[in-house]
Amino acid sequence: MRNLSGVVRNLKGELAKAQKEVQQFTAALAALGSVSSNGSEGHRILSAAARRKISLAQKARWAKQRSTVQTARPKRTISAAARRRMAAAQRARWAKVKDQKKAA
Repeated sequence: MRNLSGVVRNLKGELAKAQKEVQQFTAALAALGSVSSNGSEGHRILSAAARRKISLAQKARWAKQRSTVQTARPKRTISAAARRRMAAAQRARWAKVKDQKKAA
């Protein structure tokens, strides 16, 4: 029984220490207040007029973006004569490569 009373006394001492630590943590949290982890406080509150202004500005940016996308350049085509010149030049390049292979 003597041993049991010593254990109870030790447990009460540990409980007192734990309660003191909890009080210190509580005091530290109270000192910090409601500051979030990045150092800023909650959300800013915007007036209805400010939200409307921001909304209209964003809609204007979207409209401007959409209008520039629709005015794309017309597709360019190559004339038949230009295609023939390009084909002849390519045939000449391949002929040169084949001649170099034969010479080697």
